[in-house]
Amino acid sequence: MITDRSLNRRSFLKTLGAAALATPFLTRGLMARSPNGVLRHASFGASGMAWSDLNEFAKFKAFELVAVAEVDLNRTAELRQKFPQTRIYQDWREMLDQEAKRIDSVNVSTPDHMHAIMGMSAMQLGKHLYGQKPLAHDLYEVRRLTEYACRSKLVTQMGIQIHATNHYRLAKLLIQANTIGKIQEVHSWCPKSWGDPEPRPDRRDSVPRGFNWDLWLGVCEKRPFIGEGYYHPANWRKRLDFGTGTFGDMGCHIFDPVFDSLGLTAPLSVRSEGAAPNRWNWAMNSQIGYLFPGTSFTTGDVKVTWYDGEQKLPADVMALLEGDERPNTGSIFVGTQGALVLPHWARPLLYPDKKYKDLQFPEVATGDHWGEFIDACCGKAQTSANFGYAGPLTEAVLLGGVASRFPQTDLTWDSANLAFDVTAANEFIRRDYRQGWGAKGLSLHT
Repeated sequence: MITDRSLNRRSFLKTLGAAALATPFLTRGLMARSPNGVLRHASFGASGMAWSDLNEFAKFKAFELVAVAEVDLNRTAELRQKFPQTRIYQDWREMLDQEAKRIDSVNVSTPDHMHAIMGMSAMQLGKHLYGQKPLAHDLYEVRRLTEYACRSKLVTQMGIQIHATNHYRLAKLLIQANTIGKIQEVHSWCPKSWGDPEPRPDRRDSVPRGFNWDLWLGVCEKRPFIGEGYYHPANWRKRLDFGTGTFGDMGCHIFDPVFDSLGLTAPLSVRSEGAAPNRWNWAMNSQIGYLFPGTSFTTGDVKVTWYDGEQKLPADVMALLEGDERPNTGSIFVGTQGALVLPHWARPLLYPDKKYKDLQFPEVATGDHWGEFIDACCGKAQTSANFGYAGPLTEAVLLGGVASRFPQTDLTWDSANLAFDVTAANEFIRRDYRQGWGAKGLSLHT
């Protein structure tokens, strides 16, 4: 039952979500003190990626799942069976209201459009945050989350779990050891295609029993529910208001070792060569080109290009593979003395083969991304994909989504001021939230 205290608390949370964007505010009195070294945890989401994250966390003895918020109660059966003592809420605001003093940390593993308001609300209550990629739906949200995390000194980690694998760590070691010389350019790709060229269906379907459509919409404007997986649970990534397309889904994974190995910072410019999205959905087959400031590992300012769907790599880049097939997903680092191909989640390959075939790779250990977070929350370690790193990485990825709305247009990026040189593009840096969802905070107007 929702009490008057709960309703007042919800109102407080909405105001809270607004206030921290202007000035840091941390309710220290609500910060839990975990007994006996146990990390008491709550999850935003019970299925899909949330279920995957919870199963990984549950491998550690220090982890205790206290509560879960899930808008679709039909998707909680597995969780109820594995975690029978866990309290389940349909409204995440009610969960924070009731559980704030009994939890230490949270994971936000929901559709992209809710990442920012859920994550900010939890951090403002003093909770450590594991946030799924992309960190948020919009650039402004990412910047505010990053800034707040750094001010608050809370433990944060973005869900780019492959960041901890030995393959990605080995690639970084090889690049930074100058194995293929200075890097001239990078090409990254993924064959997924979270796009839809069709208009939104003009119909209204019945909302399934046990599913709260209004809570699922959250910060986004109301609209009729469309069934058959159009939004939930299958295809929200394709929809402009809720997902961030193929690039938003996979870019944080694939760009991660590129960003990390080269020590990249905010790009200087971005340009899309693919089709623009329509009014409702992301386009298919995108190609996004970046120019990043040079680092000690590059020959100068460095070009990084992203391809998804059916987009092909240039012939001269494919020629570097000496007749080998392109990995299904991955990146090619083009250096002054050779090339490094990094398949997604597999051992790096060096070319030309004749030159590098006898090179002995060093042994590099694989870490545990979820374990890092738990250990850091318990004061035993630090996270490697904290928001100080993951925020700028996510911003770079989300810039590609904005650029896709302006095909064949060079957009110069002023990172310090969160602004493009093309005025029309600035409209997509921030967006309004639905009334009543923190209108003065993470929305367009402060």
